[in-house]
Amino acid sequence: MKKVRAFAPATVANMGCGFDIMGMTLNGVGDVVSVEVSEGDELIINNVSGVELPEDIEKNVITPAARALMAAAGEKKKLVFTIEKKIHPGSGIGSSAASSAAAVYALNEALGRPFDDEKLVEFAMEGEKLISKGVPHADNVAPAILGGVVLLRSYEPLDIVRLPVPGKFCCTVAHPEIMVSTAMARQVLPKEISMHTAVTQWGNVAGLVAGLAMGDIDLMGRSMMDVVAEPYRKQFIPEFDRLKEKVLKMGALAMNISGAGPSVFALSKDMQTAESIGRTMEEHFKSLGHNADIYVTKVSNSGAKIIND
Repeated sequence: MKKVRAFAPATVANMGCGFDIMGMTLNGVGDVVSVEVSEGDELIINNVSGVELPEDIEKNVITPAARALMAAAGEKKKLVFTIEKKIHPGSGIGSSAASSAAAVYALNEALGRPFDDEKLVEFAMEGEKLISKGVPHADNVAPAILGGVVLLRSYEPLDIVRLPVPGKFCCTVAHPEIMVSTAMARQVLPKEISMHTAVTQWGNVAGLVAGLAMGDIDLMGRSMMDVVAEPYRKQFIPEFDRLKEKVLKMGALAMNISGAGPSVFALSKDMQTAESIGRTMEEHFKSLGHNADIYVTKVSNSGAKIIND
């Protein structure tokens, strides 16, 4: 029997305008998943994280991700996964992606690393497909495995581009105690958008990528405007527009919804501004009757990693 433990970080998907095609990695928060591999043909998932998760393994994102990896490897083994540390589901900072990413990263290591990291992204996407009603997006799992800022140029075939992370790139995330499922957040989106809306979003995505490539943080801030998802998803976040106005006046480069929500994130040029924004976000949600977890960090270039006991 071989046991391997892995950590996969929390992530911010979309980055405003990059719906389903962009994501970035947060430093210091994430999931820890271990796997024991032995002879047999069985999959077991134990949860000792203290976070409530579905008891039915068919509803756990680790299951399809692990099965996809094993099928590609052409092997049958007894797999016992243990979720040791867990981001709360519905947090908007890549909870399901962190579990899928940590699970396939640990399993790949236990099997002798038959697959590269980009292939692991494909396996982890199967977990996202489970919770998104058949939509296998990678804007959380790709940065969770690869680290940094990631662009999904194409899904068919999968074409992943890692973008440079500016050194002074601080991120504040507020996760209010509100539940928003990925499926719910997708249901409110329009099935079609106007040409004007599409052109606006294309320009913003291009500006964001150019800003990252050139290290132009001001350009990044101007570009992180979402005219496709935010207008519909902000209804789930109490007084979103008022909070955004406050945060931008404090010097934030941008503020957007993190993934499907309810978390919101703001980008700043320095940690002092980022910390001040965190306090403002916490006060905002508290005044409306919601506690909120606050994360103030830099964007990390480190993705999933093996943890040695």
